[in-house]
Amino acid sequence: MPFEADREVPGLIVKFGDYPLHHGGVGAIRSLGRLGVPMYAVTEDRYTPAAASRYLTGAFPWRTTGTEEPEALVEGLLRIGRRIGRLAVLIPTDEEAAVLIAEHQEALGGRFLFPRVDPLLPRRLASKQGLHDLCVEHGIASPAAAFPRSYDDIAAFAEKARFPVVAKNREAFLRRSRPAVNGTTRIATREGLLGLARGWGEHPGVILQEYLPREDAEDWIVHAYFDRNSTPLAMFTGVKVRSWPPHAGMTANAYVVDNPELADLAARFIKQIGFTGVIDLDLRFDRRDGQYKLLDFNPRMGAQFRLFESESGVDVVRALHLDLTGRPVPEGEQRSGHRYIVENIDLPALLAYRRSGYTTPHAPARPSGTELAWLAGDDPLPFLTMLARFVRPGAKHLYQLWRANRRGGSTGSGA
Repeated sequence: MPFEADREVPGLIVKFGDYPLHHGGVGAIRSLGRLGVPMYAVTEDRYTPAAASRYLTGAFPWRTTGTEEPEALVEGLLRIGRRIGRLAVLIPTDEEAAVLIAEHQEALGGRFLFPRVDPLLPRRLASKQGLHDLCVEHGIASPAAAFPRSYDDIAAFAEKARFPVVAKNREAFLRRSRPAVNGTTRIATREGLLGLARGWGEHPGVILQEYLPREDAEDWIVHAYFDRNSTPLAMFTGVKVRSWPPHAGMTANAYVVDNPELADLAARFIKQIGFTGVIDLDLRFDRRDGQYKLLDFNPRMGAQFRLFESESGVDVVRALHLDLTGRPVPEGEQRSGHRYIVENIDLPALLAYRRSGYTTPHAPARPSGTELAWLAGDDPLPFLTMLARFVRPGAKHLYQLWRANRRGGSTGSGA
């Protein structure tokens, strides 16, 4: 490594929500742990894959849902900070944690290190409506969208809409307490939309979005770290080959692919809005008009961040820790052609994509190297723990998807 991390400043993985099989948190623990940085993590219990990592100094079991009062979550973090006993770098792995940290910087600043950002910006970026408005304001292409306030608005939209359409939960925190849909959902017909809408209540918390046909599109991702001046200290671009659920969910298989146009687009947008910290962007290249359309802006580390590492050994989590501890972030080109596979979801994704008509012409014919999300020779226990916890719920999930497809119901499919 052409750099040394500050081993006196630990890292703390922060998450609010019940999703114990999170490979991104394991990746962050390994990334900094391999540099000798003491790593801590908020976990659902002591038997999660993250808690099993040899690179974890300490787990703090704390089962949260993301629906708690912010003051209670802040106090919980401060208790953890007191137990760690020294300044630690906060590494949020979900929108709720990123928003909470940004909105309570003064309360948390005495115990933790984190990028100082406009307190209102992460919530706006995590909101589907907030992001859409920012895209319009700054001339960034995004799918056409509607934000209904009532069932009557949805009925009016359905009369004019071109189906299929995509439904998403509008706000980050409300997706935990009052979710309208289980993630990104493709709705094939007017009748299907109206049927779902009857269960969304008087004030539907959804965004209805134009569907970008998968046969005319290619999915891209951008991961980066921006300093206090919104200057990128680490910037990576890649193409998503498969996700689970298909075309809508978490990345299952992806490649590092150089895309200067996309990197420049992301850097200009971040500069315009004044963001600082780690980002994870999802974009869809629409072959019909030649535009990259921004689908999601995650103001935090993405689960697949370990796809990307520079030739000098920097990923976005390492860049975050180096910068916040006052150390330079070495420059270096990204490892083009590198591949990332999430073992437990890539096999069902592979089977689903064989019939989807989706292609990724920018993906290399052969990878220059492969990183697995779970299996690592120097840290095998997270993989084994994942298998033990995945088999039963994983089989149940696949069966439910099979039944939904047999019935012709709505299925997840991203815009």
